[in-house]
Amino acid sequence: MSEFPTHARVVVIGGGIMGASTAYHLAKLGWKDTIVIERHKLTSGTTFHAAGLVGQLRSNANITQLLGESVKLYKTLEQETGLATGWKMNGGLRLACNEERWTEVRRQATTARSFGLEMHLLSPKEALDLWPLMDISDLVGAAFLPTDGQANPSDITASLAKGARMNGARIFEDTDVTGFRVENGRVTAVQTSRGTVLCEIVVNCAGQWARELGAKVGVNVPLVSVEHQYMITEQIAGVTSSLPTLRDPDRLTYYKEEVGGLVMGGYEPNPIAWAADGFPDRFNFQLLGSNFDHFEQLTELALGRVPALATAGVKELINGPESFTPDGNFILGLAPELDNYYLGCGFNAFGIAAGGGAGKVLAEWIVGGEPPYDLSPVDILRFGRNHQDVNWVRSRTLEAYAKHYTIAWPSEEYKSGRPLRRSPLYDRLKAQGAVFGEKLGWERPNWFADPGEVAADHYTFGRPNWFGAVAREHKATRETVSVFDQTSFAKFMLAGRDAAAALSVISAANVHKPPGSLIYSLMLNTHGGIESDFTAARISQDEYYLVCGTGAATRDFDWLRRHIPRGMDARLVDVTSMYSTLSLMGPQARLVLEKLTRDDVSNVAFPFGTWRTLHITGAPVRALRVTYVGELGWELHIPVEFAATVYDALMQAGQALGIRNAGYRAIETLRLEKGYRAFGSDIGPDHTPYEAGLGWLLKMKSGLPFIGREALEKLRDAPLRKKLVCFTVDDPSVVLLGRETLYRNGERVGWVGSAGFGHTIGKPIAYGYVRQPEGDVTDTFVLSGQYELDVATVRVPATAHLNPLYDPQRIRILG
Repeated sequence: MSEFPTHARVVVIGGGIMGASTAYHLAKLGWKDTIVIERHKLTSGTTFHAAGLVGQLRSNANITQLLGESVKLYKTLEQETGLATGWKMNGGLRLACNEERWTEVRRQATTARSFGLEMHLLSPKEALDLWPLMDISDLVGAAFLPTDGQANPSDITASLAKGARMNGARIFEDTDVTGFRVENGRVTAVQTSRGTVLCEIVVNCAGQWARELGAKVGVNVPLVSVEHQYMITEQIAGVTSSLPTLRDPDRLTYYKEEVGGLVMGGYEPNPIAWAADGFPDRFNFQLLGSNFDHFEQLTELALGRVPALATAGVKELINGPESFTPDGNFILGLAPELDNYYLGCGFNAFGIAAGGGAGKVLAEWIVGGEPPYDLSPVDILRFGRNHQDVNWVRSRTLEAYAKHYTIAWPSEEYKSGRPLRRSPLYDRLKAQGAVFGEKLGWERPNWFADPGEVAADHYTFGRPNWFGAVAREHKATRETVSVFDQTSFAKFMLAGRDAAAALSVISAANVHKPPGSLIYSLMLNTHGGIESDFTAARISQDEYYLVCGTGAATRDFDWLRRHIPRGMDARLVDVTSMYSTLSLMGPQARLVLEKLTRDDVSNVAFPFGTWRTLHITGAPVRALRVTYVGELGWELHIPVEFAATVYDALMQAGQALGIRNAGYRAIETLRLEKGYRAFGSDIGPDHTPYEAGLGWLLKMKSGLPFIGREALEKLRDAPLRKKLVCFTVDDPSVVLLGRETLYRNGERVGWVGSAGFGHTIGKPIAYGYVRQPEGDVTDTFVLSGQYELDVATVRVPATAHLNPLYDPQRIRILG
């Protein structure tokens, strides 16, 4: 072994597939001064016992792309390094045994086509031809992805490690990390059993030990260990090396070929947590005791699919713990607690499928200082305060594990760890029929059941049971007045002598407005992509009140904090828990307010785009004249101790006007009609303001510098390669959920981001980017095309719109 270094540019901790892949890609990018520290031997943690299935399709285009990068790498890695990887692109089958699952599979096929991934729908007989050992008596259909495959985890890792060394990286086994040196928010050294190594960047790829390793430097890593078992059989007649991998989600099981036999595992509904009280010392190349009693439930399900298992010899029942996360997605990115501490962990038993691509994008993230494309579904910044309690994380993670193979219903909510974060109005709203959803631990009313209705979600791919309730709330907001509890908004104060100057650098809009102004703005990355949107209320010359989306709380705070220019006097404070937010929306909203305050709320005194302090029943209320539903309204930001009093007063004052409680699902249908953008589905880091139709927000004429300006100056007069467009479908029975494939004149040009039903216009609505990589997506180009949406493999005619479907003057603008 080479001499242990005293300095390295990057220290990667963990010698599993993720650590090896990250080092390999860093070295390939020229960062040769990279070292990997492994406490025992490569793959000795969890990689060595991974099942090795490599699937690609996910519900997000970029994560599907990332998994596709794994396949590209595994196809060529053996030739590059000379070490076998066990890679076989033998395809993957996914079965459906009932009509609801078949609907899910057909929608997955649509998603695959949207993302450019080949996926074929098969009859039971066609599936049997590919996998002759199975019983198809209960089969409705199947999907086949020809580019899926399988690999040998240990061989893949060894090959990646050799490739890393070939390009200059060094790997040190049998080396314990004992501590860290942290100075001014950065790790400056990693302390090990072989000495201290100074470093510029640390990458935590420690697998199921990543949480404990992060805790040493105050970094929260929300993952826990769960027992995961699979069985390896002796040779079975008819099992060939070309047999595709098989996933049978209705029977909770998966299969792959191995040395003429089968590997069979699955995801049981009653998973067993492991190492809840800490890890055993020196748990290297070790497995847990085989739990045949617990595995029996999967065996019984598997025998119904593969009868040959009944007489097959069993070589071994592998019980290997794996790291799992609360949402089933893995963890990448820069930790919010430190300035140079990256993570690549929490792979939920698909580390082999993700490892090649995840190592690539993480290396590009480290080298480039930002992710190569939008990776928010796996970014560590998606987590929040609720994820700091490991007991809560374990409860939610076990639920996510149990749902791994259940049907992924539209709008399905988790049940574990609830309720946690509650508005002061939670009990009042629940008593009035509120059906709550959860986001970042917050309980949020999704819809309200009327007396006699069941206040619960019933999931389906068709029209859901809450459709009528949302229609009522939608109608009340359009015609009278509604109250929405939006207490979960993330809320920050930015204060200091240089607050305006700092926010101006971060914001793409002009924030140099007088106190009393509201500014809707975007935060952009250096490529001109949209990192977030927010509303800023200018409180005084040196103070702003910022309102951001619930799910973006950690992400937005982190972005703002990191991008305040060094040396400026601007302090950012999270004040989310100090204020409740009630949104009073609808044409009668002013009448309600006028009954409760002596302050002038007329349009002249209180115009759109401003804020004022109103006094309502003794409470000082920060009222923002803004709307996300397309009607007259105010966001009322209320100190929490006054929230219940103000709510009661609003409901009493609006009673004669027909005031209604309304929830987040109505907000969605209302904003779709108005054309307001939603971050994460309509806008994001991969979309510029020009592509999203938000160029009017930009302060390009001001001459003021801001992040992303240089990129936008180059893009301003360049042809648009994609453009966000609204679509409607005339058939009201069509259910649009997002990710439907978009066709123009019979050619695939994109997919749907957000979708729903417009209860005012009576039609399904979708938003998606029309793409023309080699052309110019002008308004003329958009409107001259004939469009179809692929909905669960059925093409439905659609009409394109460039203007809102509904305007604030209550005029419908349908062509």
